[in-house]
Amino acid sequence: MIITLSGPNSFALADTLGQLVADFLKKHDAMGLERLDGEEAEYDRLVEAAISLPFLADKKLVIIRSGAANKQFAEKAKELLAQIPETTDLVLLEPKLDKRGAYYKLLKKDTVYKEFAELDANGLARWLADQAKQKGGALSANDARFLVERVGTNQQMLGNELDKLLLYDPKVSRQTIELLTELAPQSTVFELLEAAFAGNRKRMMTLYHEQRALKVEPQQIIAMLGWQLHILALIKTAGSRSPDEIAKEAKVSPYVVKKSATIARKLSPTELKRLVSDLLTIDSRLKRESLDADEMLQTYLVKLSS
Repeated sequence: MIITLSGPNSFALADTLGQLVADFLKKHDAMGLERLDGEEAEYDRLVEAAISLPFLADKKLVIIRSGAANKQFAEKAKELLAQIPETTDLVLLEPKLDKRGAYYKLLKKDTVYKEFAELDANGLARWLADQAKQKGGALSANDARFLVERVGTNQQMLGNELDKLLLYDPKVSRQTIELLTELAPQSTVFELLEAAFAGNRKRMMTLYHEQRALKVEPQQIIAMLGWQLHILALIKTAGSRSPDEIAKEAKVSPYVVKKSATIARKLSPTELKRLVSDLLTIDSRLKRESLDADEMLQTYLVKLSS
């Protein structure tokens, strides 16, 4: 069997590959497992691993990561795949494939092709609820969404947090999520911006002081504010493109784009440009002068909320 694992979701790729390896080792000796990297191994070594018969084992599992990076391997893949013996299972791990190329079309046609896209917030929530059930626990759809909003959209981190929550109590609740997890700074800065644009200065300042209590330095807050303004600028200049299209082209999470769209609609291009310029001025002055960073940032946020 020849399997291709592809796509930008590194967590899902690693998880699926790990399961394939675990299933193989349950039935066969570890002597039959080989891992190679197409960016490092010579073409002849890749071929030898793929087509040679098992040695001191009844079956082989050969994993080749980034075979596309080896030009000769990609060009001769059709000929090579035809020579894979029945005693060998070949897994081609290709996180980034040029879908215009012949190599991609070959893998799509002649292998068991599995592509793993990044999950948006709703997809992550469904995944968390399903994972909790598989592990003997329970997590409601609403609480799963709350966990995503609180921790962020990093699937690896979400998986780790879920394991911790299930260990504490198999029935995960909003209360245990608040007790055992921390607000992701990036998520909180978005909420800070959201409160500012809504004119809710009390909540805005509460969120700012929470960030500082979490030992998030002013320069980090400036960087995260800059990142959020960058997302808003992408949305404002995207014309009629959908959030998914914007996210794909900008290589950011669709969840982030969709969540920022409401704020973007409230801003004119001139206002957004002024916000970026003012933040840049603060950043530049703090690097040149001895100033109170907290005071400058809070003044910026108050102006933003006006």
